[in-house]
Amino acid sequence: MIRKNTIKKEISVVGKILPLRKNNILPIKIIKTIEIVIVPNFGEANSHQDNVGIILEEEKILKILSKRYKNVSITEINCEQDLEELVARKPDLVFSGVKYFFFNNRKVWLNDYLEMFDIPYIASSKVALDNESNKNRAKRLMQKAKIKTADFFITNPGEYLDEALIPIKFPLFIKPVTGGDSRGIDKNSIVLNFESFAAKVLDIKVEQNSPSLVETYLSGKEYSVGIFEDSIDGSLRAMPIEIIVKKNVDGHCILDFDVKKNDEEKVIPVTDIKVFNKLSKLAKNSFKALGGKSLGRIDIKMNHLGIPHFIEANLMPGLRKGYFYRSCVINLGMSYEDMIFSIANTGLSSQ
Repeated sequence: MIRKNTIKKEISVVGKILPLRKNNILPIKIIKTIEIVIVPNFGEANSHQDNVGIILEEEKILKILSKRYKNVSITEINCEQDLEELVARKPDLVFSGVKYFFFNNRKVWLNDYLEMFDIPYIASSKVALDNESNKNRAKRLMQKAKIKTADFFITNPGEYLDEALIPIKFPLFIKPVTGGDSRGIDKNSIVLNFESFAAKVLDIKVEQNSPSLVETYLSGKEYSVGIFEDSIDGSLRAMPIEIIVKKNVDGHCILDFDVKKNDEEKVIPVTDIKVFNKLSKLAKNSFKALGGKSLGRIDIKMNHLGIPHFIEANLMPGLRKGYFYRSCVINLGMSYEDMIFSIANTGLSSQ
């Protein structure tokens, strides 16, 4: 079998005019080797891949990191030998949004594999990513850490045949146990009676192939909090933003799949210092409880009394126009370039 060659795009300065300082000396670059690792996507451009947590704009990131670091390249992993060759080169940092690879019918988790060879990376380990992606496990970890989260239970179609058997009271909010980007969430996710409960649980099983997470509906404001781990002392910086969604035909504000896909929501700063501090504390504690590393995003919602509750987390948040980037812009005045440098600095500091 012929192995596909690793695609490795090195920086070239030929034909480029590099920025000069006032004394006409080229800026000194840090002597570090960074490989931006990607995997092929045989679907449509930017289409969802279960094994990719962050869709990278690799060419853009290449140009940014090349301004500061001497050796930056893009590496596409097509087979296990490509991965072995990557660790043999032992770069100073692997900058990647890949969660795992499929090799010989088994999963090889990138960050855990890199850890075996003491190669720094961005984002979190398999354990933390498993904690985050399974909403049942995430909420149980919150309960164990005494972090407020809505009462909940897990169910499949046919488990509860009568309203009296449902362990928490209506109104309820129902979503898939696994999956991100609000997949499976729509106007029918808020349920007020047994008939709508049974219908939504069945819909999630059929359309998402997932059990349902059923929780007490929280009617208050919605927030997302970006988390940055400091590259020097490992402390956490929280960056809260408020998410505003227009009422739907039923009069409910639901951050569902279509709203996110069409960018219909509005994001604003959190200006109330008391609310800001409450959100920051809950988000940092949630990040720690999940075992997060480097960066992440914690979603929070208020109940009717204005008390913040953990909703879910994303330990591989999108770096383009998503809530993590917008939380950096709104709270820190960061440009996209600044954000990429900060993520790289945190990864390199873990050596």
